[in-house]
Amino acid sequence: MNLKAWWLMLLVSASSQAAELTVNVTDSQGAPVAGAVVFLESAAASAAVQPVTDARIVQKNKTFVPDVLVIPRGTAVYFPNEDTVRHHVYSFSAIKPFEIKLYVGTPAAPVLFDQSGVAVLGCNIHDEMIAWVVALDTPYYSRSNQQGEAKLTVVPEGEYTLRVWHKDLLNEQDVPKIILTLGSTPQRTSVQLPQLAPVF
Repeated sequence: MNLKAWWLMLLVSASSQAAELTVNVTDSQGAPVAGAVVFLESAAASAAVQPVTDARIVQKNKTFVPDVLVIPRGTAVYFPNEDTVRHHVYSFSAIKPFEIKLYVGTPAAPVLFDQSGVAVLGCNIHDEMIAWVVALDTPYYSRSNQQGEAKLTVVPEGEYTLRVWHKDLLNEQDVPKIILTLGSTPQRTSVQLPQLAPVF
């Protein structure tokens, strides 16, 4: 077998074992929820986690951009300040307490998020600035669009726990966790979030 045929066989084999999942996220009234983080957890998913490169939250016009950054566990995040005023970025969250004291430009060292969970970020100078880093113990995640739909593709077949997080959740513990077995046939499911309350 020549090299080209071998690669083609690998690609066909991988695609035949990949699952696809579409999740519709709604609020307690049944309206679509945009910006929800939808992810699949399992022991195999945890073992497949690889950090991404060049992850960053930019400070611009006294705002964190993006306000929600989703990354795999183990990713280092840069916090460049593109404003002319200085910022003081900090987090008291258990997964990664840190602070970058007053600065402009880009700090030389990024912040490593080596635990999974959610870190809430603020600026010690501008109280209205807030952002979230969602560090996941899985490489299989997506964000819901304006129609509340999130697609997860090229997921290995197997059993997973489906979880959903949103920045406006009053209590993350109220969100149902759904056990799914994904196979070669595309699947669709729905998750209804409890009451949402915007922080600002």
